[in-house]
Amino acid sequence: MKIAVFPGSFDPFTLAHQDLVERALPLFDKIIIAVGYNANKNGMLDHDERVQAIRGVFDDIKAVEVQKYDGLTVDFCDQVGARFILRGLRNTNDFEFENAIAQNNLLLNHKVESYFLMSRSGTAHISSTIVRDVWYNGGDIRAMVPFNIIDLLNKKRAVRK
Repeated sequence: MKIAVFPGSFDPFTLAHQDLVERALPLFDKIIIAVGYNANKNGMLDHDERVQAIRGVFDDIKAVEVQKYDGLTVDFCDQVGARFILRGLRNTNDFEFENAIAQNNLLLNHKVESYFLMSRSGTAHISSTIVRDVWYNGGDIRAMVPFNIIDLLNKKRAVRK
């Protein structure tokens, strides 16, 4: 079985992330969206909220799982039996960064290979950082984030007021 791990903080999960997973589905038997934990980040959504929100995006797709993890991505890959890491590339800066990570991951675990997909035209401009900035400043993020995640963020905004 070909299992890929798509790791990230996903704060929040965007339409670009969703598009990447959907386009990668024909390549793998299973894709595990691995929601990383970073104690140093104070994000929009807590770890469990991110996991639940992303599960809601893929409720009807059995080949997609969403799990939390911490530690090294290659160690998580071993735990779940994955031999592939899936990453998206928006531009040459992403390539340089992701290439360095992929090379180091190979040093840490030569059995796990990184696969890169280029962002589709129309999603390459979307990043979680930009979404956070737009949302925190009251902007419209409907063209950047799946609807169920927008609903969750709006509920959080209402509680904050």
